[in-house]
Amino acid sequence: MEAVVEKNIDIPDIETEMNLFGQYDKNIRLIENALNVKVTNRENEVKISGVESKVDKALEVIYRLLEIIKQGETITTQNVNYLLSVIEEDVEEDDSSPLGLVCITARGKPIKSKTYGQKKYVEAIKKNNIVFCIGPAGTGKTFLAVAMAVKAFREKAVSRIVITRPAVEAGERLGFLPGDLQNKVDPYLRPLYDALYHIMGQETYMTSMEKGIIEVAPLAYMRGRTLDDSFIILDEAQNTTPEQMKMFLTRIGAGSKVIVTGDITQIDLPGEKRSGLVEIQKVLTGVEGIAFVYLNSRDVIRHELVQRIIKAYEQYEKRKQGKKSEPKR
Repeated sequence: MEAVVEKNIDIPDIETEMNLFGQYDKNIRLIENALNVKVTNRENEVKISGVESKVDKALEVIYRLLEIIKQGETITTQNVNYLLSVIEEDVEEDDSSPLGLVCITARGKPIKSKTYGQKKYVEAIKKNNIVFCIGPAGTGKTFLAVAMAVKAFREKAVSRIVITRPAVEAGERLGFLPGDLQNKVDPYLRPLYDALYHIMGQETYMTSMEKGIIEVAPLAYMRGRTLDDSFIILDEAQNTTPEQMKMFLTRIGAGSKVIVTGDITQIDLPGEKRSGLVEIQKVLTGVEGIAFVYLNSRDVIRHELVQRIIKAYEQYEKRKQGKKSEPKR
């Protein structure tokens, strides 16, 4: 039986203490409930008591929260829950803080990675010509890709941004929708427009679109083209066929960088069609200059319920697979 111990952490000032504990001590309550420890504070010192292994985990969470505070961030329950999940699952991470600056929005707001998975994703984009990011909804795959594209454009590393996605939600048969072709595909491209607008600001966004510096188009528009000196993003890539994926990847020209994002648990392809994103993992394994980054439910940065929903689906799929593998009697 483990011994009950008490360990201390010094807190530099009252502002840090208030940030760490949160309103009505809600951040610390999460740690106490998750790890079954008692946390108290007095005169710039936090005391943690409980079973030693749990106290050590609570200490690690608090140390990492303090690193986040040092970077000028306000601690949220999302930060706490994420770090608790990392510590509880014994995920090995090199850095004490998952935060890393990606770029600054037009309004001066910093966009940062918020999880270790996101941080690895951003680092992979910096180091590789082609990056595939696969993970569930809400993990920031598309938004971070757009942020990195804007950063590259601002630094003149590329001369334009091209963002595309398959319009498979409408079965690629868009004739029943009103308007010209652009009007028909715009609803499927709206999340990409929104991300660009948010990061670049209205004026720069509109000017860049009018000049053709930024192009947001359905995947069908990519056929027959060569894209030089561009930052290219293929979003919702799980809905490409293997033929479409090959077509897209062979559009890449000199001086270009490519990000491919998708969620292989939400494939909308009709019938027996195979997903190009699923297949490409086998085709390009080990190819130099290409990286695959996998995000999971821990990296979800939307509402906490989204994380729980994704975990519930993961457990459900595991149970289904378990039943399938059971021998018939």
